[in-house]
Amino acid sequence: MIEQNPLLTTTCLMVRVAKAHRVLVNAALAKINLHIGQEILLMELWQEDGLTQTELAERLCIEPPTLTKMLSRLEKKKLLEKRKDTQDARICRVFLTEKGYAIQKSVTDLWLNLDETVLANLSPEERLLFRSFLIQIYNNLESAKQSQL
Repeated sequence: MIEQNPLLTTTCLMVRVAKAHRVLVNAALAKINLHIGQEILLMELWQEDGLTQTELAERLCIEPPTLTKMLSRLEKKKLLEKRKDTQDARICRVFLTEKGYAIQKSVTDLWLNLDETVLANLSPEERLLFRSFLIQIYNNLESAKQSQL
């Protein structure tokens, strides 16, 4: 039986790609004074402002303490603010500030530029195929995660 080199497996390549991507994203976000993950949180609020902290934690797939730390940092930068729900004071909602809305174009442009860097030298057809593969791989991983719970 021939032993397969684990460093050449798809899973290992995905880890390497994810790490390289993270380094690239981190450097790009540093230029606009953000940290990895903060841009995704802002993107969620640009899509739907006023989410609860629970909704944000679920959408970002992070633990509540991690979200609390992220929110505190973004609040200090005056990009968002937390407010009590008008119907239920036990619930805290997160809203973007003017400054939070003002950086939307910068973050969007940064993300689109990163996309071009990542997908350079791929044809439009290859890009679509790659995207569909990523969606399927993500769904496979989510299904595997659910079956382990």
